[in-house]
Amino acid sequence: MIYEVPVKGYFEENCFFFIDDKTQHGFLIDPGAQAAELLGLIRENGWEIEKILLTHGHFDHTGAVNELRRVLKIPVLAYRTSDDYLLDDRKNLSALCGPPITIRGATYIDDGDNISLKANPSFSLRAIYTPGHTTDSVTYYSAKDHVAFVGDTIFKGSIGNYQYPGGNPIDLQNSIINKIFTLPDETVLCSGHSTQTTAGIEKQRYRY
Repeated sequence: MIYEVPVKGYFEENCFFFIDDKTQHGFLIDPGAQAAELLGLIRENGWEIEKILLTHGHFDHTGAVNELRRVLKIPVLAYRTSDDYLLDDRKNLSALCGPPITIRGATYIDDGDNISLKANPSFSLRAIYTPGHTTDSVTYYSAKDHVAFVGDTIFKGSIGNYQYPGGNPIDLQNSIINKIFTLPDETVLCSGHSTQTTAGIEKQRYRY
């Protein structure tokens, strides 16, 4: 089950619960703000969140992490270069928009890593390194459920901004064409700042 929750801090951002229907265990992806509301949803639904997954280190995707981790006592997973953003409040943009946010002690993942639930190891996501918006951007993909959590790499009808620190238009184009668009056309793309779309639809409208 995918449960999308728009949260509002300085910006509005989509975070996602990816929950195994069988065990009610799951992952929380990109909790950008409103920790109390997210914790309330977890309690109300009886979910057991095993891991927090970050698509990249910008503050609007990480703003609720410290509070959630303190309460839930679970690991935070991010790409192996994520400390470049998580520990730098100017690079993660929080210092430019409000109180600075830093996140320490992330568990590093790499391209191709399989992230599974302890409660049900067959329920999993594969990490796909997709730089361009940032140097630590990853997509989390489930072939079984035909879904990819793409962060800010691609949106419905547009692509990620590459003008922030570490952004690179060539890397972004390569990530979209060689990673996102090689997924099956029916793959649902869940992004940080748009409604859902599919790899096939975006492939048809993309111009490069």
